[in-house]
Amino acid sequence: MSELAPLYRFDSASAISRGARPYQEDAYIADFSRGADVGFAVLADGMGGHAAGDVASQIVVTEVFSELTFQRKSYEDNACALPGILRQAADCANQSIQSYTDAHPQSKGMGATLTACVVLDDALYWISIGDSPLFLFRDNQLQQINEDHSMGPQVDLMVETGALSEADARAHPDRSVLTSALFGERIARIDCPENACDLRPGDTIIIASDGLQYLSEDDIARVLRERPFARSADIVDALMGAVQGLNDPDLDNVTIGLVQVQYAGAHNG
Repeated sequence: MSELAPLYRFDSASAISRGARPYQEDAYIADFSRGADVGFAVLADGMGGHAAGDVASQIVVTEVFSELTFQRKSYEDNACALPGILRQAADCANQSIQSYTDAHPQSKGMGATLTACVVLDDALYWISIGDSPLFLFRDNQLQQINEDHSMGPQVDLMVETGALSEADARAHPDRSVLTSALFGERIARIDCPENACDLRPGDTIIIASDGLQYLSEDDIARVLRERPFARSADIVDALMGAVQGLNDPDLDNVTIGLVQVQYAGAHNG
């Protein structure tokens, strides 16, 4: 008699805001179809100013989403192929940015971060380049599970060693300087683990642009803890409301994608 394997379903929602900026440079797309065993989300945060950063983020999201859609059968049949497919998708996006800047020299220097995640049954795979965070909320605890490719971690280390105060670290001018991004050149750093993160019923995944991090991780976790049975759409609305409620005159673009992992029974494995 075959062992029963768990079935999962995904409740997904997203929201995007321009913040206090004059234009939108974030781009986001997701596919978590009802009843499907696989879903994925792609987020890019552009840079390069109006008519450049927004183009870069659209290029990255379009290329990566297209590649994940095209290769879907391959990684459904062989999950071990996913890290390679994610890297290939990032390379395609990077090459597309280079092609665009070659054809439009005025856009030279434009680029974008990339964070993309794929949920396959009970496993989470991802790739990230830049500082757009990927969070896992489990057992009322929030953890950023991808690397932060900015100077932020180094600035925080200076706080730990006593070289900087927390206030000075938050306002440090180099805090948001990226150490890796897609610019059409060699990608300096890529976070794409070969081994998946195992998911459990009750887990919540958040993929966001760094605009969400105007809230502290404690504040983000508090919003989730206060809504243990809420729909993903309601949680996203609450998170966006909390960010906008800061009334920060320098608020960046904010994009939030949220996926709740729910138990939906079992089947013969």
